[in-house]
Amino acid sequence: MKDRQKIIDFFKASGQEAEEIAIRLTDLAESTEKGRPFAVGPFMSPYAVQVASTIAAHMKTVSARAWGGYHEAERVKIAFVNEDFGGTVDFGMKLLRATWDDRYRLIGHRDVLGALMGLGIERDVLGDILMQGSGAQLIVDSCMADWIQQNFVKVAMVPVKVEEIPFDELVLPEKKAKEIRATVASLRLDAVGAAGFGVSRSKMVSAISGDKVQVNWAPAKGTSQTVKPGDIISFRGRGRIEIVELTGKSRKGRTGVRINRYK
Repeated sequence: MKDRQKIIDFFKASGQEAEEIAIRLTDLAESTEKGRPFAVGPFMSPYAVQVASTIAAHMKTVSARAWGGYHEAERVKIAFVNEDFGGTVDFGMKLLRATWDDRYRLIGHRDVLGALMGLGIERDVLGDILMQGSGAQLIVDSCMADWIQQNFVKVAMVPVKVEEIPFDELVLPEKKAKEIRATVASLRLDAVGAAGFGVSRSKMVSAISGDKVQVNWAPAKGTSQTVKPGDIISFRGRGRIEIVELTGKSRKGRTGVRINRYK
C-alpha cells in the first residue's frame, strides 16, 4: 500500500491508541491486497471503523466491513475483503450465556469484564457484554469460546454457569436515555460536555486533559474542539451523551442544545 505511512502518520496525531489501530488495520488490509479473499481483525472500539474506512478509500481492490454480532454493537471486528471474493465473510464470533444465582442481581458490567480480564485474556477477544438481570450474554472470539466456558466460573466470588447459544437467541440491549436540555455559551467540547454530564466546566476540562473523553470514539482533540448534532461524547466512568439537536438561540445569545445521556 503506497499510502501506508501517510495513513499511519495521520492517525498518529490523534494519539498512541489511534496509531496502534491504524498500524494493525493497515497490516490486515495489505494481507488482503496481496491475495487473501478476506482478513478479519480482533474486536476493537467503534473508532476502528473510521480508520478502516480511510484505509479502504486508499485501496482499489479492497473494501472494509465491520460487524460486532448485531447492528449498533460497540465493539466490532473489521474485515478487509477482496473485490473478487463473492462468498460470506466469517467474522469468527460465538455467543455465550453466563448465568448466576438470582440473588446476585447487582452484579454489573464492570464486575463481569473484570472477572474475564482477571483470567489473563486479552480485551480484543471480547466483544460486547450484554447484561440481563441475573446473567449476561457475551460475544467472544470463536477461538476463545471453549476456553472461556471452561475457565469463567466466578464473578465477584459468585459461581457462574456458561454455555454457548445460537445468535438468534441474542437479546438486544434496550437503550435508556435521559433527555437533557441546556443552553451553552458555545459548542466547545468542554461546555457541551459539562452540560450533558452534569459536571462543572473545570471538571470537564480536567477529564479532557486527562484523556478520559472521546468524541465519536476518537480521543478528544482538546477542550476547544467544536462538536455538533450527531456527535457522541464518551466520558470514562460516566457513560456517554449524544448531541441530538440545536434548539435555537436565547436572548443572551446562548445556544440551546438537546442531549441524550446514556449510562
